[in-house]
Amino acid sequence: MTVWFASGNEHKRKEVAGILSKHTIKIPLDEGIAFDPAESGKTFVDNALLKARALFELTGEPVIADDSGLCVDALGGRPGIFSARYGGGKKISDSERNALLLREIGNNQLRSARFVCAFVLLLDNERFFIAQETLEGEIVTDPCGDGGFGYDPLLYIREKGCTVSQLTEVEKNKISHRAKAAAAIARWLD
Repeated sequence: MTVWFASGNEHKRKEVAGILSKHTIKIPLDEGIAFDPAESGKTFVDNALLKARALFELTGEPVIADDSGLCVDALGGRPGIFSARYGGGKKISDSERNALLLREIGNNQLRSARFVCAFVLLLDNERFFIAQETLEGEIVTDPCGDGGFGYDPLLYIREKGCTVSQLTEVEKNKISHRAKAAAAIARWLD
């Protein structure tokens, strides 16, 4: 089955395509569709549903969408739904966002944090499925690892003994917040 993924993020598409390997995953750029909906929701689920509905209006075909981010306890859950726009809304690089987060958390002993992912499968305007999952960890004092993207170099997974950025793609796709949420959605696709 061909399913649209409401994202322009090639890293996410690759990750989702690996998880939903029975299906062809298309993103708007594949067909030259301009797609940049406002993420005006108050929760990860709100934003995922907004993106799914926006792309469904353009394609009329099944859509999956996610909204994800890093929630840091010492920062009151920030950056949360603003993870991609962390830093005052300016467009800054992953490494700049990581440095900002580490400056803000400082020497705080409370290092617990989690990646959160809300995933939506929208079949039509009245039928949709939602799954939300987490990947629990702790914020390191210095970025570590070359793999992954975003905040992956900052979240240490105690059970694995490394940051998300140090996991192989296969390992990450077994335990990540996105992998768990996408796997739940896959049950409705299969």
